Amino acid sequence: MALIDVRDLERTFVVRRKVDGGRRRLRDEVRAVHDLTFSVEAGEMVGYIGPNGAGKSTTIKMLTGILVPTDGHLRVAGLDPSRDRVALARRIGVVFGQRTTLWWDLPLRDSFALLQKMYRIPPERFRANLERFVELLDLRDQLDTPVRQLSLGQRMRGDITAALLHDPEILYLDEPTIGLDVVSKGRLREFLRALNAERGTTLVLTTHDLQDIEALCDRVIVIDHGTAVFDGPLPALHAQGGSTRTLVVDLVDEAPAIEVPGAVVRRIEGPRQWLSFPTEASAAPIVAAVAASYDVADLSIQEPDIEEVIRDLYSRGA
Repeated sequence: MALIDVRDLERTFVVRRKVDGGRRRLRDEVRAVHDLTFSVEAGEMVGYIGPNGAGKSTTIKMLTGILVPTDGHLRVAGLDPSRDRVALARRIGVVFGQRTTLWWDLPLRDSFALLQKMYRIPPERFRANLERFVELLDLRDQLDTPVRQLSLGQRMRGDITAALLHDPEILYLDEPTIGLDVVSKGRLREFLRALNAERGTTLVLTTHDLQDIEALCDRVIVIDHGTAVFDGPLPALHAQGGSTRTLVVDLVDEAPAIEVPGAVVRRIEGPRQWLSFPTEASAAPIVAAVAASYDVADLSIQEPDIEEVIRDLYSRGA
């Protein structure tokens, strides 16, 4: 059985609006999520992405038991999230990028100690986990600092540590790198990859930073208007969007358009030429053909822009 099993999931909200100058109120039903079906196996790293208002947050709230589905089937780790919230809480971790789960006026160390009591984590396991996460996330100098005095990046690393102290099977991450600098983002991504590889923790990541998706996730679910419009590996997403990779070739001298099998010249500026080829194709034979037939000073490969692929997918869905 899949660790997360979602079938024909529905969630509607009632919205009341005033008409006739406020004399009457009409009752409207808004479908935030509908006909949503997907499953996640243990150990997967899944990107769950979509535009604002697509239903991402509503889905995560149902997966964690905060919201009750209007209709459909939903099981997480074999449990009904809304009915078994306490049991499920011991098996999941949640990090909301713009909302902390830490105690604002307490030192970071005390927040972690409170979580040990709440989750009844055995002392030896708690100490081992805390030591490991503090080391990997570079939090040692911040342990005695009140949470309100931490920078956004330090607080985010503290929230991730807090979410993992009880060894959850599933970690939900909502905008985990928001506000972080490039170095902090890289360190966090390395930590999450190591967590998945070493402990088999299942990650479900929602973010607007598509570089997080490309760096961490092998699979992407794209949601729009409350339903999934794509579910599959990243290369398949690029293929569906018709995206291409680009080989940038700097020749020693200016020359006519390069002609090699499998690639087409899209642009020429002096001795530099841009050749496009399908994302699923290997660059090796194209590079070899160019090097064998032309005097090459330098070359590089540009990967497709996933943001353009997503925008195209949304526009076609609309």
